Amino acid sequence: MNNNQIDSIVKAVMAQLGESGALQSGSVNEAAVSAAVQTSVQAANTPAPADNTAFSDIEDIASPEVKHRPLLENPADPDGLQRMLSKTPARIGVGKAGARLKTKTYLALRADHAAARDSVFADVDEGLIKEMNLFSVQTCCHDRNEHLTRPDLGRKFDEKTAAEIKAHCTPNPDVQFIVSDGLSSKAIEANIKNVLPAVMDGVKALGYSVGTPFFVKFGRVACMDQAGELLGSKVTCILIGERPGLGTAESMSAYITYGSKVGMSESLRTVVSNIHKGGITPVEAGAYLAEVIDMIMKNKASGVNLKK
Repeated sequence: MNNNQIDSIVKAVMAQLGESGALQSGSVNEAAVSAAVQTSVQAANTPAPADNTAFSDIEDIASPEVKHRPLLENPADPDGLQRMLSKTPARIGVGKAGARLKTKTYLALRADHAAARDSVFADVDEGLIKEMNLFSVQTCCHDRNEHLTRPDLGRKFDEKTAAEIKAHCTPNPDVQFIVSDGLSSKAIEANIKNVLPAVMDGVKALGYSVGTPFFVKFGRVACMDQAGELLGSKVTCILIGERPGLGTAESMSAYITYGSKVGMSESLRTVVSNIHKGGITPVEAGAYLAEVIDMIMKNKASGVNLKK
């Protein structure tokens, strides 16, 4: 007990004694003093109830609702500004404070930037990988820094990993699915549980055989080429986290190729991007990807060679 607490107890005791009349003409009622001291000590040692009222009105400045609230003062066309805000996640109508951004806008930018960095440097939850029944392999990258600085190593597997892929996967499927962290682990965690089952069910319903899906850590898009070549799949589809921006850190893309092989041109990839809750929703993306894969299978071509 510190000096401040002792002083508070003394003041409380004296106040109680004065109110009760225990101090009369210099005499002291010992019972009253004892009761006053006991009450004051208990009050001093009782923690104050948590007061959350101070936080009840604090807004989440990084939430879509708050970020889409215009901060521009006296806009010439308020209704037009609201219509624009309803159709884009871009930061418009934010106004300014002198030559700089307003505090809310600046703090929201910092929060979004922090979320983007976290998504790039974090690993996908291993519990999710197990829940999705995916076996896991790793590219030639040894750690996250190498993954970010050596994209070439994220495009290939060493001999041991290549053998592991062949040993675990069904050979020569019509469609082979791969999941990879890419540049946004949060994108995989936010979307894969809804996208992968939906697209696999859709492809099977169309009559195509599906290979054994697996997860690639430290992967880049082109690692799908070696995997497709190893397994002899007609169509290879990789679901991968995209480089996060300041609008969302949860955007995932699907890259699809027909007849994957190492060194194939990037123009031969068909891409479905912007898969997240604010873009193409995960369940919708799963159904759409099944249609795209069906089109690729029927045309035996992907990317620029695909004729719709």
